[in-house]
Amino acid sequence: MNHIQRSLLAVLAIAGTSAATAQSSVTIYGRINTTVEQQKNGGTKLTGLFNNASRWGLRGSEDLGGGLKAGFQLESGFASDTGVSEPVYFRRQSEVNLGGGFGLLRLGNFTSESYYATADAISMHNHDTGSSADALYAYVMRDINKLSYRLPALGAFTAEGAVSLSEKEPGARNAFDLALNYGAGPLGMGLGYTRNKGAAGVFGAYAGEADQIALRASYALGDVNLGAYYQYATLDRVNGGTAEAKRHALRLAAMYTLGASEFHANFGRADKIKLGGSKLPGTAANQWTLGYNYNLSKRTKVYGYFTKIDNGANINYLGGAAGEDFRSVAVGVRHNF
Repeated sequence: MNHIQRSLLAVLAIAGTSAATAQSSVTIYGRINTTVEQQKNGGTKLTGLFNNASRWGLRGSEDLGGGLKAGFQLESGFASDTGVSEPVYFRRQSEVNLGGGFGLLRLGNFTSESYYATADAISMHNHDTGSSADALYAYVMRDINKLSYRLPALGAFTAEGAVSLSEKEPGARNAFDLALNYGAGPLGMGLGYTRNKGAAGVFGAYAGEADQIALRASYALGDVNLGAYYQYATLDRVNGGTAEAKRHALRLAAMYTLGASEFHANFGRADKIKLGGSKLPGTAANQWTLGYNYNLSKRTKVYGYFTKIDNGANINYLGGAAGEDFRSVAVGVRHNF
């Protein structure tokens, strides 16, 4: 191949790359979030390095013309303290979507929008990760095999509904999720509803068919941000029985900003589980967190926190022995890219 032929091929390659770039874009993004903690779980003490939901991902979109866009998002978690990746790649998210004036159609695996509309919206301290994550919110949606539709924004309102198809998997049935959001000025509100006829692993050791409804409100008052949610959840056929379990939970959160500093406090309460006509003793729990963040930049912060979970005598919201409490003192670094 002579010099002229090589030059022509190089020009064609550059032209093809430019054309593709003009039509679509792909972004690599992620977060590395690591803490050093001293934990006490029941009578066991542990000092170590801990991952706080570190992740990386790819997202992209293609302008199809006429206001129509196609997009995708792939996201995978990894342990920042060991470097070990999740055993299933892109387990956190794997979706393709199509959007336009009609709204947004999403297909694949992704987190419940009812969770984002309520619990996540007030998790201002460490983005609901690590040992200070909200342990009392009942997450009952199946994230896989999902088909979701988001309406076009109606002023300050947004709405999205999803169905997770069972695909005849043993023990699974279709699950449904609905989220409504309102945001205007300093006021924000959210509503989330989920119905899953094959849920497991919520309410501590209790499991069964589940549904939940939650309401959230948040308000920004100068340098102070306040937030709260209330959740009511039910579980049918608890532990193979026939009775229905019910539970109320709430969470309060506050953040005060002073320059690059953030001061955080939150409190969560899960009421006793009501089974049949009576409340089960020792099934309530409380969670407390005090935190401080210092933002070195828009992408990087250092922080510290103290968190404590007081479990009732007959329940453990972290999955350990019933009645064991948990607490942690932590310092960490989070970097977004």
